[in-house]
Amino acid sequence: MFNSMNYIYEVYKERSFSKAAANLYISQPSLSAAVKKVEEKIGAPIFDRSVSPIKLTECGRHYIKAVEEIMDIQNQFENYMTNINELKTGQIAIGGSNLFASYILPPIITRFTKKYPLVKVHLIEANTPQLIDQLFHGALDLVIDNSSFPDTIYQHHLYTKETLLLAVPRSFPSNQEASSFQLTIEDILADRHLIEDTPCVPLSLFEHEPFVFLRSGNDTRSRADKICQSQSFLPNIVLKLDQQVTAFNVCCYGMGVTFVSDSLLKHMPDKRDCYYYKVDDSHTGRSICFYHKQTKYVTRAMEEFLKTAREQSMGETQL
Repeated sequence: MFNSMNYIYEVYKERSFSKAAANLYISQPSLSAAVKKVEEKIGAPIFDRSVSPIKLTECGRHYIKAVEEIMDIQNQFENYMTNINELKTGQIAIGGSNLFASYILPPIITRFTKKYPLVKVHLIEANTPQLIDQLFHGALDLVIDNSSFPDTIYQHHLYTKETLLLAVPRSFPSNQEASSFQLTIEDILADRHLIEDTPCVPLSLFEHEPFVFLRSGNDTRSRADKICQSQSFLPNIVLKLDQQVTAFNVCCYGMGVTFVSDSLLKHMPDKRDCYYYKVDDSHTGRSICFYHKQTKYVTRAMEEFLKTAREQSMGETQL
C-alpha cells in the first residue's frame, strides 16, 4: 500500500502527474499506473482527476498524512544513524530573523563547521511567524529568536539575555535636555547600562521627537508599546518597519527615535550616530533562545550545535 508512496507524494506536491513524472525521471504512464495500482489496493481514489490542477480526495488526505508520518519515522532513523556515524555526515537547518541570521548565527556556524566540516548547515532567514511555521512542520531543526514560543510545543535552550534601550539620533535637540542620562556605544559594550545605579531616562523628554517602531505582532513592538503605556507616553510614530536592524539603521540616519536591543548594538558596525538611554521598565529585559519541537528527535548535530552556541555565548560574555 505504501510501496509507491514517494511517487504519490511527488504528485501531491506538484499537483500534476506530468511534473511529478519529470521530477522522478519516469514516464507519465508508468507513474499513473503505479498510483492506480495503489488506489485499487486501498479501494478508493487518492486524487480527484476531474479538476485542474488535481487535488486530494478525502481518502487521499488521510493517505498523505500517513505518508508524512512514515517519512518522519524514516527521518528519525536516519538521524539516529547519523549519531552513530559521529557526525561524519548529516545536515542541520537553522532559522533566524535578519538580526540573528546576519550577526548572531554566522560566528556560531563558523565555529561549528570548523569542528564538523562534513555536516552541512542550512541557514534560513525569515520573520518569526514564518520561522515558527517551518519549525512546526519540520522544515527547520532549530530556530533562534527573542520571542517566547509556547512551551507546550517547543523546548527552549537559553542563548543569552538582552536588554532594550532607547536609541536617539545625535542631531535631535532632546539629547541636550537628556544629557545626564546619555550612554555611548562604549558604555553599552562595557555593560554599564546593566549597572543598577545607571539612571533611567523619562520618555517625556522625547515627546516632540519622531519615533520609528516595528509593526504590530513583533515582540520588540509589543514591549515598546508596554514601556510607553507604563509611562503614559504617546510616541509620535512616523514610520513602522518589519525588522529591528532596519529600524536602527533608519534611526542612525536621523529619521527617528527607536527601541534597540543591546545584543544588536554589540554586533552592528558604525553605531556612533546615536546616543543611548536606559529605560526603567520590566519589559526591557528578555531572553534569546534556541527552540525545537518537544516531539522532535534531538540529533547529535543539534546537540553539538547548541553546545557550540553556548561556547560562543560564553566567549562573547567574557569580552
